Amino acid sequence: MDTGSATPKDLLRKTIDDQPEDSSYEEIIRELAFAAMVERGLADAIAGRTITHEELRKTIESWRK
Repeated sequence: MDTGSATPKDLLRKTIDDQPEDSSYEEIIRELAFAAMVERGLADAIAGRTITHEELRKTIESWRK
């Protein structure tokens, strides 16, 4: 989805419009939440707020202790 100049409201409308007509409220909410997470992740990546694969591996390993 090209989000170049789209407003959040535009993105919400597009996400909802892209859903099948028989989508449930829960399915639409799930898609909206997913779209928001993707947008947040892309913004983090652009801003340089990322970690390396190795850093992630170490974090996950620390959870197992």
